Amino acid sequence: MPPSIEAITLRRPDDWHVHLRDDDMLTTVAQYTARQFARAIVMPNLVPPVTSVSAARAYRGRILAALPKGSEFVPLMTCYLTDTTDPEEVSVGVREGVFTAVKLYPARATTNSSFGVTDYGQIAPVLERMAGLGMPLLIHGEVTDPEIDVFDREAVFIDQVLDPLRRRLPELRVVLEHITTKEAVDYVTSRGPNLAATITAHHLVINRNAIFAGGIRPHLYCLPIAKREKHRLALRRAATSGDERFFLGTDSAPHAFPTKETACGCAGIFTAPCALEIYAEVFEEEAALDRLEAFASLSGPQFYRLPPNDARITLRREPFVVPQLVGQADNAVVPFRAGETLRWRLQV
Repeated sequence: MPPSIEAITLRRPDDWHVHLRDDDMLTTVAQYTARQFARAIVMPNLVPPVTSVSAARAYRGRILAALPKGSEFVPLMTCYLTDTTDPEEVSVGVREGVFTAVKLYPARATTNSSFGVTDYGQIAPVLERMAGLGMPLLIHGEVTDPEIDVFDREAVFIDQVLDPLRRRLPELRVVLEHITTKEAVDYVTSRGPNLAATITAHHLVINRNAIFAGGIRPHLYCLPIAKREKHRLALRRAATSGDERFFLGTDSAPHAFPTKETACGCAGIFTAPCALEIYAEVFEEEAALDRLEAFASLSGPQFYRLPPNDARITLRREPFVVPQLVGQADNAVVPFRAGETLRWRLQV
């Protein structure tokens, strides 16, 4: 596709990994995801977590109530996996059209993950049931051993947890979420069709140096943390390759700015107001605008066995200034690339 192109029209994309939070923060941020995407896989790491069909149904209702009038956005709900999750609860959630996937957080790996998995042997019955149902397992792929360097936790997880799990249960469909390393790219590309990965906008843009540019940059701190430049380049090659095993998942994760700009700041980067514009910039820089639709709109639905969206969206080459803040008072959030001017603008 020539670099002088002025507009891109795509099937309406989906976000296969997003945090919408709850209560006032949900009301603040949900509109931005709904503006950009037709559907989204909604993370279940609330307090308390979404571990039952009834909790997921109630949370879906709160999301729909928080959307602007007339919105057609569809939240796809997930079940938070614990050591004691009942396989029958997962089956009921699928049968009743409530659960789209199950989310595995290693305990204490990231925000609100203290309820997560501590014993992988305990969850074997759930995983076996999911494999029979063809239901995707979504994995936050990091070990939590404090002796493992934070920049190595994804690669160690692949070796010590993910690969053994998949060897035991190769028919289980797995999404390794928000990958950050060349090791993850290589692992996904070397395995079969039951494994896929999501890639965020921010991990395509920043490496770990950005977190310390001129001082601590708390709004660039997320988990998994950004890695070396060689890993960022590997992610860009994977995202823009046209390989259907890699697709869009923003991991947009809002935290109110007082909880980011503090002595012990929360992990998460909020990209919902500008995600598609940033992905378009990256694909343009990699001379791959002709592959953006596959990454954003086609490969995700294919893996989840859902139809792609019929509606279209258009991105135009015109300046778009990312807002400095979203929301007000205690719920104000600083978006990724706040105040910067991007080259593309989503038309709605």
